[in-house]
Amino acid sequence: MYKFRNIVVGMSGGVDSAVAALLLKRKGYNIQGVFMQNWDITDEQGFCSASEDYKDAKYVCDKLNIPLISVNFVKEYWNDVFVDLIREYENGYTPNPDILCNRHIKFNYFYKFAKEKLNADAIATGHYARTSFGTFLEKYDPNIGVKLLKPLDDVKDQTFFLCQIKQDALRETMFPLGDLTKPQVKQIAREHNLEEIASKKESMGICFIGSRDFQDFISEYVQNKPGKFVDVDTGLVVGEHNGIHHWTLGQRSRIAGVADSYFIANKDVTSNTIYVAMGTTHPALHSNLFFTSDPHWICRKPVELDKNEIYTCQFKFQHTHSLVDCDLCQTPKGLIVKLSAPKRALTPGQYAVFYKGEECLGSARISNSGPSNFLMFYSKNKSYERRKNAKERIAKRLHKKMKENELEENITNQISL
Repeated sequence: MYKFRNIVVGMSGGVDSAVAALLLKRKGYNIQGVFMQNWDITDEQGFCSASEDYKDAKYVCDKLNIPLISVNFVKEYWNDVFVDLIREYENGYTPNPDILCNRHIKFNYFYKFAKEKLNADAIATGHYARTSFGTFLEKYDPNIGVKLLKPLDDVKDQTFFLCQIKQDALRETMFPLGDLTKPQVKQIAREHNLEEIASKKESMGICFIGSRDFQDFISEYVQNKPGKFVDVDTGLVVGEHNGIHHWTLGQRSRIAGVADSYFIANKDVTSNTIYVAMGTTHPALHSNLFFTSDPHWICRKPVELDKNEIYTCQFKFQHTHSLVDCDLCQTPKGLIVKLSAPKRALTPGQYAVFYKGEECLGSARISNSGPSNFLMFYSKNKSYERRKNAKERIAKRLHKKMKENELEENITNQISL
């Protein structure tokens, strides 16, 4: 059995990484903490959350008697995550920086740093996830691939954000919280005199935006380019926008003076036009078919796809969404994904994450959200409208004819008198 002794833990300053380190310490591993600084710009109030998080990480490590070092990955984050994010927004996509950060920073640069500079046997993080190698790699086998599995806590499941990590890092990663729930983690922290960390407010949102308004933030990096809001039903201009990078599919627009709210249905980068649909349930917002780029399979590619067969699994493209059954078809450029039920606002740039039972299989970037229900049934709807309009015209002619007949009958009666 392979022995893992030297473990480098990613310390964020939060309760999850604190308890992960604590559990490893209690297991008798040689622990080294690493705080990753990925962003170094303060917000408009002059507050830098990274410095506060480092203080909390240092507080935890001092409590646990664990050495801590801070490593600067700002350049790597900028080049591999942030530049890509800006490029995506400029081209009308909506990226997911959390997934990219895990792929490029935590499970690439951090992993390599731990192995090469700190002589780590493995790394550990406070993510809620499990692997087929076990919580502490007790089932490690150098001759087989490792699978990424859902954790015990369905609510805190973070496999969605780990959907792009590679085998080499995953094979040597421990997830000490995989068999715990969030309330259990907080309780463990309190029982070990980490009440201050257990009570700390959880970090939500994108690290480099902080408390700022997203539209103000993105305008600092992407030049505004005014364009039109166009109603998908009428083709009429119903408003103006400052740039497609401010808006994502399914988002409520800020068009005033309308009977019901408009929602973003589609974005045309070429014409700089945003198409909007009235009402959150409008069929232009829903689709059950979309296309992706080449997928990343965490353990192995499904054999059915190698045989050019349809592969059935489950899918979601937002962390909090429920899984939906889907059929996958491999193409030279990626996947065609057919859903068992329509989903709202399938967004290009986001990641389609695939599951089979408890295993997270991998993911693929959504390149095209496919035809909406509105477009799929457009011809049928237009045909219905034509029939409806024809019936109305016939009814009007019949009504007019009846009126003419009544008038003619009245005149005849008058003459008779």
